[in-house]
Amino acid sequence: MLFKRSSLKIAMLITGMIPLFSVGGLAFSNSKAQATPAATSSAPIISQSYTISNATPLAASVQAAAKKNILQQSPIVVELYQSQGCSSCPPANLALNTIANDPNVIALNFSVTYWDRLGWKDIFGDQKYTDRQVAYARTLRERNVYTPQVVINGTRAIVGNRPGELKQAVNNSRKIYGGPSITSKSGVVNISKTNNKQFNTKVWLVRYDPRTQNVAIKTGENGGRTLPHKNIVRELHDMGYWTGKAKSVTMPKAKNGRWKSVILVQNMGTGKILSAARIS
Repeated sequence: MLFKRSSLKIAMLITGMIPLFSVGGLAFSNSKAQATPAATSSAPIISQSYTISNATPLAASVQAAAKKNILQQSPIVVELYQSQGCSSCPPANLALNTIANDPNVIALNFSVTYWDRLGWKDIFGDQKYTDRQVAYARTLRERNVYTPQVVINGTRAIVGNRPGELKQAVNNSRKIYGGPSITSKSGVVNISKTNNKQFNTKVWLVRYDPRTQNVAIKTGENGGRTLPHKNIVRELHDMGYWTGKAKSVTMPKAKNGRWKSVILVQNMGTGKILSAARIS
């Protein structure tokens, strides 16, 4: 992708999983050694990034779950961070689409907002998704956030747009095991207790559209292309802390009945996802 350094200054107030910090003097640059601006080389662009500087670090009864230390085995959680304004992202989108229906995988496609300035505003973009990716930059100890980026189980990041790269990474990953059990009924989600007290751990509700949506990109670097999207995230809700005790939360009503819902129990200090479950 062709882009220039920018003196753009932004500040993000990130709560919940996202630590409070400021992002100043963003320097837009390619994040990988192979990445070369299109204007000077014909080599494929792997990804693109911006540099983060100055980062500092109810209803239903759950008595039955509280009596037992119920643990569960969860699917592998794959989060793609991409933008319709990023010319490097279409291959990663296609890669995610190929694993979206795997029952052993929860595939989530987050559209970030920081490339909207390049001529096309991602129609699915949300600042919450950008904030979530920035939080991963901190827990993964990276100065850059870039697109495309795939985060697996909250603890491992890859670019994910090379042929077979994502599939191989998923095959080499283990399912999540040992976290609390997640169940739901009539709009109430129950998180079971564990023997150990949990610190800095949150419950997230993610809603995504499972349909394949073909989006015609009219302007920007992908102008003239039609890009297929699947499992696009449409809502991200912070459902509060989980301390290791049995917990129940009432889900907000979805804006669209076609969307699917996923619950993630995640340590915010490390990014590690302790449990994950599809609940609708």
